[in-house]
Amino acid sequence: MQTLTDDFFNAARTGDLAFLRQHIGEMKDLNVRDSRGYTPLIIATYNGQLEAAEILLEAGADVNAADYGGNTSLMGVCFKGYPDIATLLIRHNADLNLQHGNGGTALMFAAMFGRNNLVKLLLDHGADKYVRENRGLTAIDLAAQQGNAEGVELLDAVDADN
Repeated sequence: MQTLTDDFFNAARTGDLAFLRQHIGEMKDLNVRDSRGYTPLIIATYNGQLEAAEILLEAGADVNAADYGGNTSLMGVCFKGYPDIATLLIRHNADLNLQHGNGGTALMFAAMFGRNNLVKLLLDHGADKYVRENRGLTAIDLAAQQGNAEGVELLDAVDADN
């Protein structure tokens, strides 16, 4: 049997803005988690639902909530490549340097997956390129490993500007 929570997650996933607006007040906890620890905001952002994410954030969803692996919405959009949603999350004070279970950051995801517009966005907003993941690698190391020459240049240019 479908519950309000199930329907709410589905609305976040599909961008059903009317449902979200109609039922947001009925949700006891906007940061409720599914079996993987995903919140409605994580689901909305990962699925590219900008307006759904905006509704959730305006209603008080935790911009820095993480799934059970420590992945946040910002990390997900940096993996997927959604700069508009990343900008929204940053406007809502997303922590740019949170680390997931293996020590990775949003900047590392952007660098690894060649999302260089997001690398630039994160750097412009103060992401720390010196954070190391569990193996001791930084975002520039991960960009180099993946052959992301433009990402390496962007990350390297931060030092040149200082």
